[in-house]
Amino acid sequence: MDHMDHKALALEMRGLREQVTGITDTALAAADGLLIAADTADSIDPEGLAALAAAGLGLARRTAEATARGSLRRTVTYGSHGCAAVYAVGDTALMVVLGDEGIDVDELHRATQPTLRRIDSILTDPESA
Repeated sequence: MDHMDHKALALEMRGLREQVTGITDTALAAADGLLIAADTADSIDPEGLAALAAAGLGLARRTAEATARGSLRRTVTYGSHGCAAVYAVGDTALMVVLGDEGIDVDELHRATQPTLRRIDSILTDPESA
């Protein structure tokens, strides 16, 4: 992951934001919570967000395994002002998407799938991306 293409990752995150109305912030992190890239408002601490998302996803992944629900795809936390969705990117990374009250979560999940596949290939095989 040393030679990853940060420009390509930023383009993917920006593209997702343009596709889905209501996305306010995005961040990409390694599974251990280390921030890789972020497109967040000044009010958001991207390093802290990455660490929280990794902890939450790790807990959810263990819950999915312990209850024989298969491999974890995502978690969504709903708050009174919107939601925070955390998606597994392969086994090595995660993407956080914050949305406001108007976001269509089903639309978000659909739009995210191809983005996650492309991000995974950028992270795992930078030469082919």
